[in-house]
Amino acid sequence: MKTREVIIPPGMEVLYEKYHYCPGIKVGNTLYISGQVGRDENLQVVEGTEAQFVQTFENVKKVLTAAGATFDDVVEMITYHVTGVNLGNLQVQPANASEQQQFTIPHLPLFMQVKDRYFTNNFPTWTGFGISALSTPGLIVEIKCTAILEN
Repeated sequence: MKTREVIIPPGMEVLYEKYHYCPGIKVGNTLYISGQVGRDENLQVVEGTEAQFVQTFENVKKVLTAAGATFDDVVEMITYHVTGVNLGNLQVQPANASEQQQFTIPHLPLFMQVKDRYFTNNFPTWTGFGISALSTPGLIVEIKCTAILEN
């Protein structure tokens, strides 16, 4: 049976202690990273679209680092993007009526620019979803990853 190792980076202890979930779990050489969002170490939602995207990737990076991994080790990334009215003041207004009828993920080009700052060599598989809300008002993206580490 494989050994299960809980990964809790410094500053994320409250997630395990209060909310009872692991930022990461390593089984064998596979690292499973729970969905990370744009909150700081005080669990405050980071303001601003780009700043929240950066904070979300920085939180993924904290889990990777605590497990001895990097973004080059990530093989799968799943992203959840808040769409519609739950974006609040970050909502993107359509340029015209026909654009409004098309379902799109807001801020996707900016998200991709930020993503490319972190994934520079080995690119993971990526599935993105548009959703109505996340766990805390003001959050606009959540990133879940799986990484394969060297033995």
